[in-house]
Amino acid sequence: MNIKEAIVKRRSIKHFDPEHVMTEAQVHELMSHVILSPTAFNIQHWRFIRVIDKDKRQKIQDASWGQSQVTEGSLLLVLCADLNAWEKKPQRYWQDAPQGVQDVLLPAIANYYTNHHQAQRDECFRSSSLAAMSIMLLAKEMGYDSCPMDGFDFDKVAKIINLPHDHIITMMVVVGKKKEDARPRAGQLGLDEVFFNNNF
Repeated sequence: MNIKEAIVKRRSIKHFDPEHVMTEAQVHELMSHVILSPTAFNIQHWRFIRVIDKDKRQKIQDASWGQSQVTEGSLLLVLCADLNAWEKKPQRYWQDAPQGVQDVLLPAIANYYTNHHQAQRDECFRSSSLAAMSIMLLAKEMGYDSCPMDGFDFDKVAKIINLPHDHIITMMVVVGKKKEDARPRAGQLGLDEVFFNNNF
């Protein structure tokens, strides 16, 4: 499946085959590609919590107002991000770059994020969103469907997964074998309404 086909065929699926199990090799293949998604300054501050425990998944479904895809999907990922990843041994992110590049970028990371809390949070959401799209498109290429979710009680899910105090949850993504097709697209805005040259 090429990228254009995956984009067209990717839909948010609400009902999955609860009996289907992804192999560990498939999960590894998916996630080892997802972590190649771009992040600002290569900080890689996303963290992916794969929820396997059935009791935890049921609690997350309860915190998601009963949405069945949470427990029916083969893979439930809670996408999180470390707000302070920028200051946690940032040399790791550029360890394979030439020294001259490191000398420029490491101070730039500190200059950009120090006392800039909104930027720290914004980058978490941007990076996680890029990773989420990678998850969904690669899942489609692998023969799976997916559902991105923000319809849940973030505070309750944070407690269930024991979210560290300096992390945030950005969304969840469910992956699995669809049991029902998505409904027809509800109403796509035309390019002339959303795509402009130079300015509004």
